[in-house]
Amino acid sequence: MDSWDEIRTAYNVARVGTVSGAAEVLGVHHATVIRHIDALEARLGVKLFQRHPRGYTPTEAGEDLLRVAQATDDQFAQLAGRIRGRGNDVSGDLVVTSIGGLSHLLVPVLAAFQDAYPEIVVRYLTGDRLFRLEYGEAHVAVRAGPPPDQPDNVVQPFLTQQIGLYASETYVTRHGRPEGEADLARHRFVGPDDANSRAPFYRWLHANVPSRCIAFRSSDEHARRRAVRAGAGMGFLSRLYAAEMGGLLEAMAPRKEWDSPLWLVTHMDLHRTTKVQSFLDFLKRHAKDWEAA
Repeated sequence: MDSWDEIRTAYNVARVGTVSGAAEVLGVHHATVIRHIDALEARLGVKLFQRHPRGYTPTEAGEDLLRVAQATDDQFAQLAGRIRGRGNDVSGDLVVTSIGGLSHLLVPVLAAFQDAYPEIVVRYLTGDRLFRLEYGEAHVAVRAGPPPDQPDNVVQPFLTQQIGLYASETYVTRHGRPEGEADLARHRFVGPDDANSRAPFYRWLHANVPSRCIAFRSSDEHARRRAVRAGAGMGFLSRLYAAEMGGLLEAMAPRKEWDSPLWLVTHMDLHRTTKVQSFLDFLKRHAKDWEAA
């Protein structure tokens, strides 16, 4: 294809629906938009739009072009995000991603880092989706489980969370604590709604506790923690979080098989930038305080 300008123009016409709207987005005269569309249709030998009094509607060929142009536009935006992260100063966006269950550890560090570097704009992204570092969706990822193996990423061991089984004081008063694994079936538990959770402690729970005993289920990690605190049942928490929350008693001590290793992941293109290295060093210093607690 000879002219990306023409494709970009067609994409914006399809997205906005009018020549005048596309011209405003692109900052060009509406005659330029019409000229680009006419030239592109002539080059491809197909009609990309149906013209009507209300604007332009993509034909089937136009819809195909829109999908390709959308993907290209997204990739350029992601590339721009990666390029912006390569500077030598500590400013602009810092995008950090993790599972939501780590927010109690990471949010205070992110706030302190922003205080130390006021030109930073923090974006903290959580969720089940794996944000793609290779497309510039994040600068630093904190991931749990087996070592990440995506190509072109730099993976460093970060912290191993010790996971125990905890209950509120109210729950223990009413039901006591389990006296070994044989006693688990008479207790109530808080767990995930997804029975196929990959977390080692939840795999252990489903293997050792009847399904009926998992009486409170939620897909929200924060809801599960609150349910344990409210006495809905016993549940798994990291030792760090249980101590921070307070009011909880250890029903079963952490086991090695329940450990949850955390990893720091960066893309090789951004790993050595001043901003990323500054944040990694800052985060690791704070993690030493967690381990000493």
